[in-house]
Amino acid sequence: MIRLEGVTKRYRSAAGERVALDAVDLSVARGQVFGVVGRSGAGKSTLIRTINRLETPDAGKVFVGDQEITALKPAALRAARRRIGMIFQHFNLLNAKTIAQNVAFPLRLEGRPEAEVTRRTAELLDQLGLAEHANKFPAQLSGGQKQRVGIARALACGPEVLLCDEATSALDPETTDEILSLLDGLNRDLGLTIVLITHQMEVVRRVCDRVAVLKDGRVVEEGATADVFLHPKSPVTRAMLAEGEGGETHDASVVPAGSRLAKLTFRGAATYEPELSRVARATGVDYSILSGRISRIRGEPYGQMVVAFTGGDAGAAIAQLTARGVVVETV
Repeated sequence: MIRLEGVTKRYRSAAGERVALDAVDLSVARGQVFGVVGRSGAGKSTLIRTINRLETPDAGKVFVGDQEITALKPAALRAARRRIGMIFQHFNLLNAKTIAQNVAFPLRLEGRPEAEVTRRTAELLDQLGLAEHANKFPAQLSGGQKQRVGIARALACGPEVLLCDEATSALDPETTDEILSLLDGLNRDLGLTIVLITHQMEVVRRVCDRVAVLKDGRVVEEGATADVFLHPKSPVTRAMLAEGEGGETHDASVVPAGSRLAKLTFRGAATYEPELSRVARATGVDYSILSGRISRIRGEPYGQMVVAFTGGDAGAAIAQLTARGVVVETV
């Protein structure tokens, strides 16, 4: 649905030239929720804004569906943008207009008949749980309600793609969860392709099918969310996970002398099975759990722990765990 080929963007100022995107290649499948993460200045916002050409790349091509966005003239670009909704970190609502007027705004810009504008606005307000707030103004709403208005406005023209620029970073944890549940439902119910940029690893873990990690305008890691979270390859990814809830650490001072350390990853139904106990009994090994967690990635349960094997046949235990579908990595 979305494809970036060698996209490069530079910003020039009196202080010199800064490369925001450096020959980025990415592909997002239709109906996918794709996350882009990275620290401040990594190029996330620039990347997402090249998709609807709010930023025009210096080099490379951007495709949405079968259209090359980077090749379109202004009139054709305006038409193409009707297929691409966008929601923002700070809502970008029109403060002098009511909630209903904010949602109706893009429909009126398109010149839709007033009866259609009224009907579509009412549908969206009802769908987003905003019907009772139709005649209020943005200043009268909470942050979560404002973001719902922003989502309703982005959906007004029936887009195929929804771009989310740090859509939850200004919200408290409970409201963030509500907005992520809403986006997840829109993806499943409407088949929307969603590109979501964030610095919050928990947001990616919660809703994204795939994720790309940016550093200094380059993609340093990309893959299925579960693979990237559970088996990160890039030092950048490992550092970001260690700072959030996804990283696993252990205190080296409590590691038993002469033990063999391993990180075990369980996925799916195996997460809740006593595989480690079974293998320990079969091979005579003792084990200490040094760190661990059970959670979910995009709804799939997983468990990950660092264990120290002592006594018995640790090699046999690792072989049996591997045979049972447990991913075992040396620590």
